Amino acid sequence: MRFQLNGTPVEIPSSMADDRLLWLLRDHFALNGPKYGCGSGVCGACVVLVDGEPQRACLMAAADADGRKVVTLEGLGAGHADGLHPVQRAWIEASVPQCGYCQNGQVMTAAALLAANPDAGEDEIAAAMDDVVCRCGTQTRIRAALALAQDKLREGA
Repeated sequence: MRFQLNGTPVEIPSSMADDRLLWLLRDHFALNGPKYGCGSGVCGACVVLVDGEPQRACLMAAADADGRKVVTLEGLGAGHADGLHPVQRAWIEASVPQCGYCQNGQVMTAAALLAANPDAGEDEIAAAMDDVVCRCGTQTRIRAALALAQDKLREGA
């Protein structure tokens, strides 16, 4: 099985086909961005982009990545001058993280949303972001970071 991981072609043995993509990313490729949260696709801590769409890596079989492009938090900033995606820069500038556990899912979901619709309104943002659980209550800072990221994307940052 072959797929692109953060822009690099990778191959995995067929014996890993039934493994969850999350475990493959964390254990085989040593990527720590996607987190194990609930294991049932509810919390969103494990979100990765598959062909640009946010996917719950805890639910996806590794075989389902075959022939596709998978991007994790570690690869999101590839191609940007400072190595950070505008959403990642906005997250830092807005001091979003508290415990940080949900941040992978929040950032990856926000990046996918703004890639699809850089001018997403409050309702669209709420609908997308409410699917990633944050127990620390940083939703206000998350919304502020999204507004900042939208500005950065409009400026071409």
